[in-house]
This record gives sequence, C-alpha cells and structure tokens, in this order.
Amino acid sequence: MAHPAIDAASAKPDAMTDEDVAVLAKRHRISPAIVREIMRRTGTTDRSQVEREIAKGKARR
Repeated sequence: MAHPAIDAASAKPDAMTDEDVAVLAKRHRISPAIVREIMRRTGTTDRSQVEREIAKGKARR
C-alpha cells in the first residue's frame, strides 16, 4: 500500500525540483524553461553538469 505522506520530492532525492530549477535560473540569469531544456537535452538532473552546460552556452554568446 502506498503511503500518501511521502511526497514526490522525497521519493526522488537525485531529481531536481522546481525550486532547484528556479534557484539555478536566478543565479545564472536565465529562464527556468532554459534550465529545464538543458536538463532534457543532456538527460541529467545533476546540478553541476547542468551548470557546466549553462556556462558553455554563455561562453558562446
């Protein structure tokens, strides 16, 4: 039987939450949609890898 007290954030500790996405977006001055797109394109939710991809994109500008 599933426990309704366990929310999705605690069920997936390695996955980035919307709050984490918002923090990264604010830190790097990009929209949360871009952060989500980078996560989808790279296939990872690892924060350091997402930040590396953001830095690569900013270097191209």
